[in-house]
Amino acid sequence: MMETTLVLLKPSCVQRGLIGEIVSRFERRGLRIAGMKMMKLDEKILREHYAHLADRPFFPTLAASMMASPVVAMAVSGLDAVQVVRVMTGSTNGREAAPGTIRGDFSMSNQQNIVHASDSTSNAAIELKRFFRPDEIFNYKAGAEAFVYGADEL
Repeated sequence: MMETTLVLLKPSCVQRGLIGEIVSRFERRGLRIAGMKMMKLDEKILREHYAHLADRPFFPTLAASMMASPVVAMAVSGLDAVQVVRVMTGSTNGREAAPGTIRGDFSMSNQQNIVHASDSTSNAAIELKRFFRPDEIFNYKAGAEAFVYGADEL
């Protein structure tokens, strides 16, 4: 099923000059960038985004790292996009992530791990609304779509 998921290119990605490399990986895979913007996060949005971690002792360190520079928020679309993006990003801890994944190739950290990706379709819907207005996500047909998916998949 066609899905759209949230990807955040974290400050560790931005500061290391990896934005183009990471975006390119998603595009080369056949996923479509449906929305993208650079933004500076504040504690309010981070407390909402990481509500499940906001009371943990490490949250201030996490928040500080996410506010260290702008992030790039992306809406990424494709068949089974949530699962495909999660597989591409790899394990949260970069030291444990498989080579060939984004974190496996570019991260040595559990926290400075390059990218955030929604973990389910329901969370993707919530997270996309948190970072994008409806008019900032575009539904368009990519010219190469017929060469990315089989005719019976569309």
